[in-house]
Amino acid sequence: MLLKMDLVFAVLVLACLQSFVLPDSQGVALFSLRKSLNISPNQLKDWNADPINPCSWSNVKCDRNNNNVVSVILAHIGFSGILSPELGALKNLQTLSLQGNGITGEIPKEFGNLISLSTLNLENNNLHGEIPASFGNLKNLHFLNLNNNNLSGTIPASLSSLSNLISLNLSNNNLSGTIPESLSSLSNLISLQLASNALMGQIPEQLFSVKTYNFTRNHLNCGVILPHPCATDIYGSGAKSKPKLGIIVGLLVGLTILLLLGGLLYFTGKRRHKGFKREVFEDVPGDQRIAFGQLIRFSWRELQLATDNFSEKHVLGQGGFGKVYKGVLSDNTEVAVKRLTDYERPGGDAAFQREVEMISVAVHRNLLRLIGFCTTPTERLLVYPFMQNLSVADRLREIKPGEPVLDWPTRRQVAFGTARGLEYLHEHCNPKIIHRDVKAANVLLDEDFEAVVGDFGLAKLVDVRKTNVTTEVRGTMGHIAPEYLSTGKSSEKTDVFGYGIMLLELVTGQRTVDFSRLEEDDDLFLLDHVKKLEREKRLDAIVDRNLNDSFNVQEVEMMIKVALLCTQESPEDRPLMSGVVRMLEGDGLAERWEEWQNVEVARRQQNERLQRRFNQGEDSVCNQDAIKLFGER
Repeated sequence: MLLKMDLVFAVLVLACLQSFVLPDSQGVALFSLRKSLNISPNQLKDWNADPINPCSWSNVKCDRNNNNVVSVILAHIGFSGILSPELGALKNLQTLSLQGNGITGEIPKEFGNLISLSTLNLENNNLHGEIPASFGNLKNLHFLNLNNNNLSGTIPASLSSLSNLISLNLSNNNLSGTIPESLSSLSNLISLQLASNALMGQIPEQLFSVKTYNFTRNHLNCGVILPHPCATDIYGSGAKSKPKLGIIVGLLVGLTILLLLGGLLYFTGKRRHKGFKREVFEDVPGDQRIAFGQLIRFSWRELQLATDNFSEKHVLGQGGFGKVYKGVLSDNTEVAVKRLTDYERPGGDAAFQREVEMISVAVHRNLLRLIGFCTTPTERLLVYPFMQNLSVADRLREIKPGEPVLDWPTRRQVAFGTARGLEYLHEHCNPKIIHRDVKAANVLLDEDFEAVVGDFGLAKLVDVRKTNVTTEVRGTMGHIAPEYLSTGKSSEKTDVFGYGIMLLELVTGQRTVDFSRLEEDDDLFLLDHVKKLEREKRLDAIVDRNLNDSFNVQEVEMMIKVALLCTQESPEDRPLMSGVVRMLEGDGLAERWEEWQNVEVARRQQNERLQRRFNQGEDSVCNQDAIKLFGER
């Protein structure tokens, strides 16, 4: 009898011990990561050495049923050190995001044991060595981002076994060898980024069918031997444009349908609006908060509660895409919830999710990170981190009592950060992302007053047609490039123009359109106002009075010059954002400014000469020329 009791007691003890094995092993694995990353004492203070359940630790999320760690997000925190191989013990981990740090060393082959992993993001670090062949074991992987490191060796053929892979980004490394033919078997692949490596040889023909790809800056045979471009175009189609006749017919048909159904759409919209009111206090059946790749799909009810039923008192701002509300989630995380106004698009919810996924892949320290989204039959919402320091426009013009103004070093930092963020969108994303509404109000400030560009990619989300010509010009008066305003056609040069205007906002602290300037017989638009003062060499009248002469004169002059080069009337004359970054660093600005000055002087002299002749009525030909010139202006 005693023997049986001893056995029962032993079994119970073993069962109790077994129940603690998984939580203990997870805590040990995460704490080993903390030790290997050279984290300062003030960071991750709640990550301790005690073998306890880590689900209460910051930046760690667990599932509710089994307390398994499913998400570890330590992005853009500034860690150095190396990756711990013990992290491979987290068999239930679904998201591992360590991008934007200074991590060195090799990627442990033990990461191939993370069999539940859906998202692995290690981009923008200093990792070296080869991509582990063990990654072929990650059968559930959807997103693999290893770009902007120092990885070498070949692309492992084992990656071809990742049948669920949606996005593969290996650009800006030192990878060599050929592209494995077997990658063509990845039928779910949407984005393949291999730019700026040392790859060579033939590109497998099937890879050109991937929606977005980039093989540029390698030693690959594309565009010469193969009848394909090395990268897909701005919208990632990679296909030739349709014949003009088809476009014309399509427009005529579309206009006819609009005329016939206009009234019907109007009443349908009113009915939908009424239906929306009825929905406000109801959750959408089956819409639960779930992990969705790199993102979280929030329930409508959760965001409704977080924003106090989208109360007006929580509105942070309003723009062409809708209102932004401050919200507090159930775990006390502060967020900004953008409620899109134009949500209709072909493909409905599935198309919206695909576009949101592509936006979420654009990760940079100067871009606002997308946390998640929510969709219902009548709503599209995006969830971002809440920025305590609000926007640059708020800090320039809505200064609260006792709140310091943005000093000049911070404004200079904002100029550089915004330029780098836009450069990433234009030249490192594929398809490239055009913002279309670059302004101080859309540049947010993090806790360190670093610039974080927001609202990027939204124009593509809400535009019904997949083209860069839209039926509605999106932007803010005073920031809109002239060619976009007149034709509706946007490009990266449209953003360059908006960036130039934003620089003038930083320097002057003024609004881009100010009717009070008319009272002083001055120019309505900020650009015209600054151009006039710059010609008169009145720097003191340009710079924000709130700076109280506490600024670097040379840096202010440089920023004004860059701004005026960015806002030239012809988009072809404006620099690319990579050129803007170089000019802000002092590279090539003097030469480009001198060239522009010569053109401007000649243009002004011609305009003045034509104006005089027009006023004097010297001849009808002159009058016609002047009318044409000033009419176009």
